[in-house]
Amino acid sequence: MGTLTYAGEGNHDPALLRAHLAEFFRKLRAGCGGTALAYAWVSEWHKTNHGLHAHFAVGRYIQRRIITAAWPHGFVHIKLLGDLPVGSTTLSEARVAANYLAKYVAKTFGEERDPLAGLHRYDVAEGFKPKQLHLTGTTSQDVVGQASAFLGAEPVTIWTSAEVEDWEAGPAVWAQWGR
Repeated sequence: MGTLTYAGEGNHDPALLRAHLAEFFRKLRAGCGGTALAYAWVSEWHKTNHGLHAHFAVGRYIQRRIITAAWPHGFVHIKLLGDLPVGSTTLSEARVAANYLAKYVAKTFGEERDPLAGLHRYDVAEGFKPKQLHLTGTTSQDVVGQASAFLGAEPVTIWTSAEVEDWEAGPAVWAQWGR
C-alpha cells in the first residue's frame, strides 16, 4: 500500500494526475521486470489546498527504491498491511487492501460539489478487472440483500440518492462491504 503526493504547489488537475499515474505504473512494471503487475489506485483531494494525491495497492512486494524512482513528482509513503493474522491468504490480504482503498472511494461520494464527479474514482491494472456479478431485484434493498448473501456479510456503508435533496439523476445506491 502506498500514497503518492506532489511536491511544491501540488496538482489540482485530475487529468494530469491520471496521466502521471499511468506513467508511474508503466515505470513500476518495467522496474519489476516488465511482467504483468496487479494494482489498484484511488485519487483523493488533500484536506488542505494542496490538490490531489493517490493511494495505491500492488499485488506483490516491490522495493521502495523502485517505487520512489517511478514517482518523480513528489513524495512516496509506504504502508505495510501488518494487521493480518498468521496464515492469511492472498485473498484476505486483497480484501484488506480493497477495504483500505474503498474508504477513499467513498469519502466525497454524494457531496454537493464533488470535484471528481464524472470521473472514475479508482482504476485497476489492465487484465485485473474484477468480475462482474449481475443481480436483479424489485427493490434496491433486495439487490443489496442478494449481494450481502453472496459476500457473506452486511455492508458497512450504504449511500442512496434518496439522501440527496436535489438529486437530478435516476435513483442510485452505493454500498461498501468490509473485510
